[in-house]
Amino acid sequence: ILLENIDKPVDLEPYVKSRWIAEAKFLKAYFHWYLFRMYGPIPIIDKNLPITATIDEVKVMRQPVDSVVNYISNLLDEAAGDGNTGLPDKITSLATELGRLTRPAALAIKARLLVTAASPLFNGNSDFSNFKNIDGTSLFNTTFDQNKWVKAVTACKAAIDASNTAGVSLYRFVPGAISVDEETKIEMNIRNAVCEKWNSELIWGNTAYGSPTTPLQLYACPQLQTNFVNLSLKGQLAPTMKMAELFYTKNGVPITEDKTWDYANRFNLRSTTANDKALQENYQTVGLHFDREPRFYADIAFDGSKWFMQDGMHLIQSKSDQPTGKKQSRLYSVTGYYTKKLVNWNLVETQTTVNVESYPWPVMRLGDLYMLYAEAANETDDPTTALNYINLIRDRAGLKSVESSWANFSKNPTKYTTKNGLRDIIQQERLIEMAFEGSRFWDLKRWKKASQVLNQPIYGWDIIRATYEDYNRRVLLFNQSFVSPRDYFWPISENNFLANPKLVQNLGW
Repeated sequence: ILLENIDKPVDLEPYVKSRWIAEAKFLKAYFHWYLFRMYGPIPIIDKNLPITATIDEVKVMRQPVDSVVNYISNLLDEAAGDGNTGLPDKITSLATELGRLTRPAALAIKARLLVTAASPLFNGNSDFSNFKNIDGTSLFNTTFDQNKWVKAVTACKAAIDASNTAGVSLYRFVPGAISVDEETKIEMNIRNAVCEKWNSELIWGNTAYGSPTTPLQLYACPQLQTNFVNLSLKGQLAPTMKMAELFYTKNGVPITEDKTWDYANRFNLRSTTANDKALQENYQTVGLHFDREPRFYADIAFDGSKWFMQDGMHLIQSKSDQPTGKKQSRLYSVTGYYTKKLVNWNLVETQTTVNVESYPWPVMRLGDLYMLYAEAANETDDPTTALNYINLIRDRAGLKSVESSWANFSKNPTKYTTKNGLRDIIQQERLIEMAFEGSRFWDLKRWKKASQVLNQPIYGWDIIRATYEDYNRRVLLFNQSFVSPRDYFWPISENNFLANPKLVQNLGW
């Protein structure tokens, strides 16, 4: 409606008109992208139908995957413009316009779109070879196309260049008046890359509903005080044990690969010492929690861990009747883990109130874009670029380079030298870096790994127990079920088929 009528107001400033057109085109593209990621091939709705349209004109068909991707990509190009037209490079009216769209945001979403389109779910996927419209049109191209990765790497580089031009950079924590040690500084590099409002890394932040991350923080944060309970802090957003095992050792390699780390005894109790700086001294916890990388301690809290906040250091003690443990029927972590990464360090809890500093949800940040670029670079046989961008992320997280870490500590020291090996490394690095930011679910799908990973059982700790020995027992919480290929895409509501018989249902539903 806006695009059809934008030329009618005679007093609309040209720069405002140009920006509104670009924003409208971006939103058209983004909503199509959102549906594409959920449903796969979708109808393309590019024009308003006239009020005189026939019933048959309203009954649209789904378009092939490649057509949908090309449509969204072209719209994003139109929205981004060339630097002189389209969206602005950056927001200059900080008091009133933060959260509005920019050229780097449009190009970054295009990069995400094209990396997804080049990934195994959409590129050469034979599972959907018989998925066709009622007129026989195939909705999936089952032939692998390497050129899709070439387009993806080009899009990623363009988005990174636009972000650099706009002054976007990887976030680094500056303590200011507060004195912190190097370990805490690295932890805040990681946490505040997400939680610091409008920080240097943010490419596009969602400010919907005014304070979009306030409820998220309340559900993520446990009781931090020891002498009272505030029921506003729910602590229900519970990472699983599978996520705790995902993170690297302190040497920057997976726990299954580190030749110096005791994987076989990871569930056995150990006593902490003053050298275990991320853990409470003179405490007991399992080997799984010792000698892990900084992102593990920055992202996750557990019985025996510490939680640094603006008002000081808090000790997490989660066994039965302890301050952070289960005290009532619903406000607790079912796994014994808490999502520290999503809680802004300015949260302050009193007996009657919780003051939360909300931050825009990072729809896209530079670390995400770097990981997409590394993935696409490896798929286009450019391991040097891939390693360079992974290592930028690792350096910010306090880790040595991939080359150094694997050569010195991995049981498979040359893994990063092959395309398949580096792909595995990049995928785990992405899962770690983007943990709890709403990325993992979609990544496992586009990699076609969901049918493997999301059928694994979910474990946690025996949270209702009071002793070290009883609490630190691994218990089965539930068994997941992911049916392939059905669950790779959402089902379409039956009401849609009653209104439009030209639609076809996703496979398996």
